[in-house]
Amino acid sequence: MDDLEKAILISFESGAVDSALQSQAISYCQQIKETPSICSICIEKLWFSKLVQVQFWCLQTLQDVLRVKYGSMSLDEQSYVRTSVFSMACSEVVDNENAVRVVEGPPFVKNKLAQVLVTLIYFEYPLIWSSVFVDFMRHLSKGPVVIDMFCRVLNGLDDELISLDYPRTPEEISVAARVKDAMRQQCVPQIARAWYDIVSLYRNSDPDLSATVLDCMRRFVSWIDIGLVANDAFVPLLFELILSDGLSDDVRGAAAGCVLAMVSKRMDPQAKLPLLQTLQISRVFGLVSEDVDSELVSKISALLTGYAVEVLECHKRLNSEDTKAVSMDLLNEVLPSVFYVMRNCEVDSTFSIVQFLLGYVSTLKGLPALKEKQLLHITQILEVIRIQICYDPMYRNNLNSLDKIGLEEEDRMSEFRKDLFVLLRTVGRVAPEVTQHFIRNSLANAVESSSERNVEEVEAALSLLYSLGESMTEEAMKTGSGCLSELIPMLLTTQFPGHSHRLVALVYLENITRYMKFIQEHSQYIPNVLGAFLDERGLHHQNAHVSRRACYLFMRVVKLLKSKLVPFIDKILQNLQDTLAQLTTMNSASRELSGTEDGSHIFEAIGLIIGLEDVPAEKQSDYLSLLLTPLCQQIENGLVEAKVTSSEEFPVKIANIQFAIMAINALSKGFSERLVTASRPRIGLMFKQTLDVLLRVLIEFPKVEPLRSKVTSFIHRMVDTLGSSVFPYLPKALEQLLADSEPKEMVGFLVLLNQLICKFNSSLLDIMEQVYPVVAGRIFNVIPIDGFPSRPGAVTEEMRELIELQRTLYTFLHVIATHDLSSVFLTAKSRPYLDPMMQLLLNTSCNHKDITVRKACVQIFIRLIKDWCAKPYSEEKVPGFQNFMIEAFATNCCLYSVLDKSFEFNDANTHGLFGEIITAQKVMYERFGNAFLMHLMSKTFPSAHCPQDLAEQYCQKLQGNDIRGLKSYYQSLVENLRLQQNGSHVFR
Repeated sequence: MDDLEKAILISFESGAVDSALQSQAISYCQQIKETPSICSICIEKLWFSKLVQVQFWCLQTLQDVLRVKYGSMSLDEQSYVRTSVFSMACSEVVDNENAVRVVEGPPFVKNKLAQVLVTLIYFEYPLIWSSVFVDFMRHLSKGPVVIDMFCRVLNGLDDELISLDYPRTPEEISVAARVKDAMRQQCVPQIARAWYDIVSLYRNSDPDLSATVLDCMRRFVSWIDIGLVANDAFVPLLFELILSDGLSDDVRGAAAGCVLAMVSKRMDPQAKLPLLQTLQISRVFGLVSEDVDSELVSKISALLTGYAVEVLECHKRLNSEDTKAVSMDLLNEVLPSVFYVMRNCEVDSTFSIVQFLLGYVSTLKGLPALKEKQLLHITQILEVIRIQICYDPMYRNNLNSLDKIGLEEEDRMSEFRKDLFVLLRTVGRVAPEVTQHFIRNSLANAVESSSERNVEEVEAALSLLYSLGESMTEEAMKTGSGCLSELIPMLLTTQFPGHSHRLVALVYLENITRYMKFIQEHSQYIPNVLGAFLDERGLHHQNAHVSRRACYLFMRVVKLLKSKLVPFIDKILQNLQDTLAQLTTMNSASRELSGTEDGSHIFEAIGLIIGLEDVPAEKQSDYLSLLLTPLCQQIENGLVEAKVTSSEEFPVKIANIQFAIMAINALSKGFSERLVTASRPRIGLMFKQTLDVLLRVLIEFPKVEPLRSKVTSFIHRMVDTLGSSVFPYLPKALEQLLADSEPKEMVGFLVLLNQLICKFNSSLLDIMEQVYPVVAGRIFNVIPIDGFPSRPGAVTEEMRELIELQRTLYTFLHVIATHDLSSVFLTAKSRPYLDPMMQLLLNTSCNHKDITVRKACVQIFIRLIKDWCAKPYSEEKVPGFQNFMIEAFATNCCLYSVLDKSFEFNDANTHGLFGEIITAQKVMYERFGNAFLMHLMSKTFPSAHCPQDLAEQYCQKLQGNDIRGLKSYYQSLVENLRLQQNGSHVFR
């Protein structure tokens, strides 16, 4: 063993070898690689070294050298490598008794030898080495070793160059085309003949070799002449192999792979259909019923599904009645086996069950009526869907408790089911009666079934029913078309097995909610609906996930039934007593299942029922008192306890107060303003008293954000519910909310003020005169007048909050200006903030990246001009305002910002902003008169190098009444100025 061999062995060693020594060995090997005679060194080692590591290293090195240096090698060196490697591959003997046969080495060495040959073919075939394949085939008579090597070379050619399963460079695609064209002309027919002869000869004596040859052939079918394999010799041989019980599954499966390759070959459908006919594929149908876990059944399954896909494609693409009939007959013949595969076997990953079945169902859409066989196929498709959507029983406990595994499985199945439900709804449109009958039978079978899969089967049947509802029209639901009038009563009156399981209980309640349109029209079933929600199937279910979801779904049911539930109020409240008591007394940890389903929806549901005018006034007051009193008591007790509790218990106390506020808020949603202020003021008084209690929360815990946001939400609700009678409570509420508010909290405060202004308009003037200066002082102290930095990474969380605050401020100022409250800006306390406000609005109207914000700021200016400026030459209401608008706004916003090329006239939002800018100029002319025109002519237009005549024409149009003409002219003027400036003038 020389130094190179030692170094190679050390470099390949893993585990107990000194890392420094290994690095030295790798370095030495690399050094040898760089020597000019490396090819000779490698070939010498390949002939005489028995060490497989050395053989592999030499072959890898040869491949690397050929790839990188082939073009710079001498012709003699190329010839030497070619001859030597080819001799090794063909098992030619060297005149030396110590010579080694590399082709008899382990698979990884033989594969690497094949790759070296493929690299030579890449560079040399057919121009330099045109006879490589013909020469190789002369050696096949030497037996299995050379045949195996020949297959490895062909497979390597497919892997490294031809197959499009891997990404290829343009150069590789070009070389592949050159190689394939040459092989088609020169040797493919001989190769095909060799495949046939070898398989015929070795099918029994060497099944592994036969399987190898067949797998090699499968790869080539896609690009060789189909007649070379789909002929009277090959097809009978392949089917004979597939159907031979005595043969190994590898050979039979490989033969099936070849037939699938023929079936899948891209061809004109006119030629493909006769090929599919001649295969007589029905011969293999029986094989899929054997051991479903075997490799052979998997291959036969792939063949049948692939065949079905191609037949369906022919049916779609051929138009004559005869070919349509032939393809449909072939499809009808194979479909039962395909359905069997879908139900019982592992389907090939390249085959999409849903896409195929959607394709088949779409062929049935245009038919006037479905035949008996097609109706049978529809039923089988539905059975495939039902089986596919069933959960695996092994996850039953995980899904019930919804632990991490259960959650992952539910998410996976939810995604997996989407396409299957699309298919179900498509089938439902093509054959509605068959679909509904199938679902009815599935429900009936699931109820009667005593199998271990009971829970999963019931859930699947209920899920089918639920999904079907998505494609039904409102009218069909109301009338109960088809057998829906039988299905819904069956749903409501049947005690389903497995109802204690979370999955079954949830989909059951979802179904009732989905089909409420039917129940609205058939009110005799209302007691059944109430029973389902109020007993252990719903709100009293043992699984907390179900009972919480039931709260939300019950609220949706109540919204739909409303007044029809009045006769049942006592029964509902009686059944809910323990649920309500539990919700108001439980700790926050057991309440936090999900953000949207915390149980507060049940209070909204009750509010919707007892808030109806159909409920007698006396009873209504009693019901409301019964609910509000314990909730208010919970808040008052909570406030006392939270003050003295430990730091560990504090969050729990706060969460309980928070839930009570949410419950009151939800409860109030059922009461209209008219009812609580006009027809039943006693109800209004109860809510006012409740508001008093909740405002105490702000006094006691002004800095606890969750409580603050919930109280704010309730004030929003009371503004809508109590109307103007909420006024006496506003000063105290706003004062508390404004105290020590951070930017994030200020956003919520402004949103509340916006609601108040929109609701009460100028009636809010006195309150706004008190509140606005405080708000303005806070906000203008923290937000920059000239905008925020736009460089990447400059936006921190704090800055995001300020940006959100600024955005809400624009809306706030817009609401003030457009609701006749602009005088608020002019009070003595507000005056210090007038200039910062103007500068902010001006800067925003010119530069803000959001066009809708710029438009809002221009609209604010338009309102301020109208409010603060009478006709020309009258005394100024706001000294300096007119000059600001003419000199700053008209110049910077109305001209410079529009001249900027970022102002895109083709954009719809920008076009809207441009319209507001035109309106602003028109209003400025009406209110400022000649002062505005003179500034335009003497300062504004000249600063933009606008020709005098164009400026004069614009001023004339500004004095006219044609707004559309003014807008059109100004746009053309701006575009002309842009061309004139050609980007040399920076406008701002």
